[in-house]
Amino acid sequence: MRLEVQAFVEDGPLPDWDASEEEIDRRVAQLHAISKPVTAEEARALVDCFGPDDCFGVAWTLMHLIETGPNPVLTTQPVENANEWHHRLFDRAVFGGLVPAP
Repeated sequence: MRLEVQAFVEDGPLPDWDASEEEIDRRVAQLHAISKPVTAEEARALVDCFGPDDCFGVAWTLMHLIETGPNPVLTTQPVENANEWHHRLFDRAVFGGLVPAP
């Protein structure tokens, strides 16, 4: 795993809307430091970095980065109470014809 991805993953899930502007800017800079495409291993690790909300749109950037890797990352439907971004990733894989609809 590349150092940039490892650093992002080690910092944990994205913060929520209550985070400071500095924290959000720092996480955005970390994401932008990761060159595309990501590997399958990196994509799987990044899936665990979604936070409780969209973090002022940063979660969309994370999702698009994950989708640059070998798809699909999620091949089975997430459990009902899974993170909403896991559901989005799975749904996008279904809609894109990468996995069969449940």
